[in-house]
Amino acid sequence: MVRKPAKMYRNLAKKAYTRREYMGGVPGSKVVQFDMGNLSQDFPVELSVVVDEACQIRHTALEAARTSINRQLMKEVGRANYHLKIRTYPHHVLRENKQATGAGADRVSEGMRLAFGKAVGTAARVERGQKVFTVWTTPQYAEKAKISLKRGIYKIPTPARIVEERTVTA
Repeated sequence: MVRKPAKMYRNLAKKAYTRREYMGGVPGSKVVQFDMGNLSQDFPVELSVVVDEACQIRHTALEAARTSINRQLMKEVGRANYHLKIRTYPHHVLRENKQATGAGADRVSEGMRLAFGKAVGTAARVERGQKVFTVWTTPQYAEKAKISLKRGIYKIPTPARIVEERTVTA
């Protein structure tokens, strides 16, 4: 299968297609982990990647952003000083009407007749203002966490920004 660019699947054009029990051959999600780092400690600083436009984020893009953010945090901050969480799940199944190419393709391919398509991957549907990634850390590592989240923003197919929230301890 030829890898298509993310812009082909970014728009929310059709209704959500999520009922996997009725379809066979849905490829598994590439996202390996949804929680990374120190899961037992409470951190005072919360940094989140918030999307600016409603779109679909493919599971491959989520995994690429996750590995980029996590690798940078491990290197700069250390595993014990952060908690990274993916806040979306790729439920929506993407379909593609595959076309045969080469000699004799006109006899094999049916064109647009009954063009429902086969499952080629999954995507997370996100709304405007929704959090996609969140990192909890301490104030001394907040700037390094922002830099790592910025690296992850480059991997997702929509404009996004980083929002910081600090909890006040009494």
